[in-house]
Amino acid sequence: MGKGRLAIIAGSGMLPVYVAEAARAAGEDPVILPLMHEADQRWDGFESAPMSVGDVAGLARIIKNFRIDRVVMSGGVRKRPAFREIHMNLAFLRKLPHAIRTLLSGGDDAVLKMVIGLIESQGCQVIGAHEIAPQLLAQYGPLGAATPTGDDGRDIERAAEAAAILGSLDVGQGAVSVGGRIVALEGVEGTDRMLARVAELREEGRISARRKGVLVKLCKPQQDIRADLPAIGLSTVENAARAGLAGVAVQAGRALLLQREETLQRADALGIFICGIEHFQEKCARGFPSGNA
Repeated sequence: MGKGRLAIIAGSGMLPVYVAEAARAAGEDPVILPLMHEADQRWDGFESAPMSVGDVAGLARIIKNFRIDRVVMSGGVRKRPAFREIHMNLAFLRKLPHAIRTLLSGGDDAVLKMVIGLIESQGCQVIGAHEIAPQLLAQYGPLGAATPTGDDGRDIERAAEAAAILGSLDVGQGAVSVGGRIVALEGVEGTDRMLARVAELREEGRISARRKGVLVKLCKPQQDIRADLPAIGLSTVENAARAGLAGVAVQAGRALLLQREETLQRADALGIFICGIEHFQEKCARGFPSGNA
């Protein structure tokens, strides 16, 4: 542990809460930095300092005022800041040409790497949410009662190939395979809306009603794992069920399972499997050992 305080930049969703609770349990006194118009949780009982997404100068002041030496980025951010919304400091001005190009044309991973660089230019270390809350990481094998079949394993392998290619383009992290056919790739709309699209295609008869299929979410090959690890939770399971899928597979040790107990209970109730895979392992096509991991 460093001598300064830990700051948690909080976007939308429950992940920032889990990270804050885990940090406190480990003896930290974290400062929460809720992103205005993005964060959607209450922070009663935690010291907090709201900030806007593009307020680089404000972040520098917060880091100095609270003696912050480590920062965790957690939660979703729906909208990139417009250039007029960015409040600069000297460190940002030095990176201005690169920052403009990245905001205009870079993918999410490129933007996150730029943000990490800006934070670290303020003298802080950026660490991953999984380093504070390692219990959120998915393990290898089936995590609930249901286990992938051989057909599911082949869909996992096919979707993993597609997700890896998609990730290499810095586009998205997820892909859906049904009967060995890639039917959906995740874009800026996110996983839940991609699954809603799969459900619509199923209703329209454009996807086989006889074959179920699988969602796979992977880290991008070039991704800095300190930010934006793939995450699944209750909404993922429920939307996968609505889309008629057999289950969800994520990269073991490189994906977060949120609301773990509730998510696994809901998956069991819906007959949906959740499993951790070792990316491009031949085991994907041969199925998994029975029983919970």
